[in-house]
Amino acid sequence: MSPLLALAALAVLVAVATALGLLQRARAGRVTQGSGTTVSPADVGSTEEFGERATLVQFSTSTCALCPGTARLLSGIAAANAGVVHLEVDLTRHPEVADRFGVLQTPTTLLVDAGRHVHARIGGAPRSDDLDRELQTVLGGHRVR
Repeated sequence: MSPLLALAALAVLVAVATALGLLQRARAGRVTQGSGTTVSPADVGSTEEFGERATLVQFSTSTCALCPGTARLLSGIAAANAGVVHLEVDLTRHPEVADRFGVLQTPTTLLVDAGRHVHARIGGAPRSDDLDRELQTVLGGHRVR
């Protein structure tokens, strides 16, 4: 292979990798529509109960750098809204849950409504404004403290 061809191939590889990285970064943390699947605490590997009005289920691993900050954010949002609970599920202890819910990255967060349906899904660290707006939709737009 000529040096010029190798350099061109390297440039294309760098451009493609950069484009894919920027695309993934732009999509990370965005709220997407949930599946509507009905879930229970046992389905997500938890022994704790879901909230009366909504539940923020966070899938984490022990090696996840963004998970502790996400846990603080979700705990704060849950504390600010009566009837909302934050559950953190460690996928290293429950790998079958990752398969069941198609978790490909941590953190991944599910917003579960009062009827136990998955209303929304967030891959990556959630954007607090987007998550709060979606939660208020589930709660009927009223914050109860």
